[in-house]
Amino acid sequence: MYQVHIGDLVPKDNFYRILDRELNLSYLYKATQHYYGDEGQESIDPVVFFKICLVGYLNNITSDRRLIAYCNDSLAIRLYLRYDIDESLPWHSTISRTRRLYSEAVFRSLFKKILQMCVEKGMVSGRRQAIDSAFIKSSASMESLLEKAVLEDADHYADELAENSEQEYRQTVTAEKKRQIEQRQSCQEKRTKDIPGSDSKGAKLLSNATHYSPTDPDARISTKPGKPRNLNYFGQLSVDTSHHVITGACADYADKRDSQCLEKLCEQTIENMQENEINLEELLADTGYSSGEALQYLDNRNINAWIPNFGQFTPERKGFTYNKELNQYECQQGNRAILPFKNARTDSKGYTRHCYRSSESVCKNCEHKIACCGEKTNFKKIERSEHHDLYMKNHEKRTQNERYATRMSRLRSATVEPVLGTLLNFMGMKRVNTKGIAGAEKHVLMASMCYNLQKLLKFRKLNSDAIAITVQTKTENFADECFSMFYACFRSFSAEISHCFSGPKMTTENFSSLKQADLSSDFRCFVENITLIERW
Repeated sequence: MYQVHIGDLVPKDNFYRILDRELNLSYLYKATQHYYGDEGQESIDPVVFFKICLVGYLNNITSDRRLIAYCNDSLAIRLYLRYDIDESLPWHSTISRTRRLYSEAVFRSLFKKILQMCVEKGMVSGRRQAIDSAFIKSSASMESLLEKAVLEDADHYADELAENSEQEYRQTVTAEKKRQIEQRQSCQEKRTKDIPGSDSKGAKLLSNATHYSPTDPDARISTKPGKPRNLNYFGQLSVDTSHHVITGACADYADKRDSQCLEKLCEQTIENMQENEINLEELLADTGYSSGEALQYLDNRNINAWIPNFGQFTPERKGFTYNKELNQYECQQGNRAILPFKNARTDSKGYTRHCYRSSESVCKNCEHKIACCGEKTNFKKIERSEHHDLYMKNHEKRTQNERYATRMSRLRSATVEPVLGTLLNFMGMKRVNTKGIAGAEKHVLMASMCYNLQKLLKFRKLNSDAIAITVQTKTENFADECFSMFYACFRSFSAEISHCFSGPKMTTENFSSLKQADLSSDFRCFVENITLIERW
């Protein structure tokens, strides 16, 4: 009778053999024991569940059906899962139910374990963390959107919020808010009425304030310039700049701004790093993370952040100076108007601005009125953010260290953006295969830990002797190249400049002997001969 063992069919250097040796998941039995009882049908092994999930993200498979079919086909994966050839793998529905069963804490514990292994290998310096975000498509379709029920007044709205669940709260909207959205939609229709296809159902301006998806209520309508509107989640990442290891990952609602997600991401990153006795020194981010609240949080945490101020920030007003003691602007030309503080107002995006306004009697007869106030307005009004001092402090820091700030901006782009691209295109993070914000959080954590795991298995740390030999070899090769270039130049000019030299002539033989001298002598000779050529 012919017999064969599955271990004999898988090469010793197979990726999944290496993964099985490096990553021990036995601690998961204790971490998940409270999810199981003593009665009923036997459930899936927690270690097997997470191994199957790892296989899915490592191979960019987002469908549970396709994932089980892929695992069934591979002898290496069967050996990794400890399933023999004649054994049946778990059903795809078991994978979905188990994913919903485990809390985010279990997934985050595995992420921290892999991060700790990266730290132990010297892959995380902790000096700088670059952060960025990307939209992650939800499993719900835009066709599933329903209009929210309208509540008559704000009091009724507050009662519904207090009495009903959050699910019912998300399905209601005040009459005033609905009126504002309809007004925006009317303006949109007027602007686009001549564009072909603008009268179709899909071209209607939809808002999170007036519509929701019953399929996935946590998904939010969002878009980026040049992209179609979709129901998305927000994936946030923090990446160490030394070896591009992900140190923090989380998901959030897609209708939020980057700056509103910064605190949550930073807290998770700081916690992950402090557990490995590493302190966060610098934070690199783009303009989307610039807001007064974000800068205030970073200042309170003593984090040295390099974030460009948002585009509307104006460090100074031409022709006006700000008197901090009296909290007023003072005009420096014409009638020398005074602009005292009038009030503070909050715009539709939630930003609070302080308003400073001059007197009409002072400005209406000023010679600079038209250029300063306009033809029809008789007063000057200046608005500034309530966090202007924080923006100004950040502006001064970047201005005083302009070259360093530019270098940090480039470093951020070269660090976190390739990581996001890899996760979205090759690690299955582009689309969430579950519903709800908790499922999106687990999705981002799994994709991030698989990215770190791949880097961990490929990482090879060079010792100091090997680095020294490499640097020495490169230096010698560079010196040889410099000598060859100068020698070629010398030969081409030697015939023409020979009559300019007095005394003993330098021949090809004694010139080539310079190669035996040290680098400093070569350089001095190079400078001296170039000087003679310039004089000639």
